[in-house]
Amino acid sequence: MSMTDDLTSDGLADRATAGPFDEAEANPVRPYIDLGGIKILPREGLNLRLEVEEQTKRIVAVSLDYADSSLQVQPFAAPRSTGLWEETRAQIREQVTQQGGRVEEREGPLGPELLAEVPTVAGADGSATRLARFIGVDGPRWFLRGVIGGAAASDLDAAAQVEDLFRSIVVVRGGTPMPPRDLIPLRMPATPGSA
Repeated sequence: MSMTDDLTSDGLADRATAGPFDEAEANPVRPYIDLGGIKILPREGLNLRLEVEEQTKRIVAVSLDYADSSLQVQPFAAPRSTGLWEETRAQIREQVTQQGGRVEEREGPLGPELLAEVPTVAGADGSATRLARFIGVDGPRWFLRGVIGGAAASDLDAAAQVEDLFRSIVVVRGGTPMPPRDLIPLRMPATPGSA
């Protein structure tokens, strides 16, 4: 496979068939948990938490606990012509560095990703860090960002399970015009107890 053939405009050659999926590409008969801007395929051992912004009470992220790991995901509106992941990686790199952390860009199973040692508030001397992987995929008029923590940040088996979970996500961009980088609205699951 040559370099020109293996990358599409969204950066991940098999995204349309292996995910993360656009709503138009998703299997309509699968029992997804509908969270508005994204749909999650339920699986054994998966716990789902919604992160809510205090002031506005709007859901700003979905956290998935799975395989001794955490995966926080956020769907964003993106321009039709270009993706957001390259620019977003530069912003994350700058933020982590400003906080005193270390960042390494590498090629991962989902394309370019950032492996970061992020300082935590824990240690009194300020030396405590946690490992996080920042992943992102550009889709048609959307961008899905993920932050992986826990075992999947360093353990290959856990990482493969969390990457599979990330790839199973369906992004529902909708037809409403939205400025690029706006969070695609998320909501509580429609059916109580489905999460």
